[in-house]
Amino acid sequence: MELARFNMVEQQIRPWDVLDIEVLDLIKKVKREHFVPVDKQSLAFMDIEIPLGHGASMWSPKLEARALQALELKLSDRVLEVGTGSGYLTALLSRMAAHVTSVELVQELSARAARTLAAHHYDNVTLEIGDASKGWGTEKYDAIVLTGSVPLPPESFYEMLNVGGRLFAIVGDAPAMHAMRVTCVAPGVFETTTLFETSVAPLVNAPQPQRFVF
Repeated sequence: MELARFNMVEQQIRPWDVLDIEVLDLIKKVKREHFVPVDKQSLAFMDIEIPLGHGASMWSPKLEARALQALELKLSDRVLEVGTGSGYLTALLSRMAAHVTSVELVQELSARAARTLAAHHYDNVTLEIGDASKGWGTEKYDAIVLTGSVPLPPESFYEMLNVGGRLFAIVGDAPAMHAMRVTCVAPGVFETTTLFETSVAPLVNAPQPQRFVF
């Protein structure tokens, strides 16, 4: 298993421009197999999305790592994750930040993630159940990550960023999606960086553009 983990880092993640040593070391330490469904254990270190049920999937390892690198987390950061899924990305975020609030629409997924996170002592995490596709509460965060894609830049989350805060989102319609980082450089002022092309399942209930119909 440790050889498979090593190969995942060296053959999938590092070649995909993940060069942050802190991120690479963390992925070696946080046991991905703990968060993979029991019947999918053989897929834990493969370069694929792993189905979780309810239409949800774990991201591929290289995408999880690339998102972590893009967020440039500090140990003082407070993070919002939209879409808890397996809880694996939640665990990674929690080891790089002060606190993670993770919101999941599907109660069964949230409950499963809660059991895993508690069993392995991820104590700086708050799991909540609800629809966060258009934002969540009134608190501001230092980092926000959306684990489902959105067709438009998710502007409802921009105002939830503290100054200096970063948002990671995958934007577009399949197959032409791109990962982007939005940084709040001053109150009401945001800087957008396009990072790479990818494609993931859409965020349920994400705001949709007006579609022209003949």
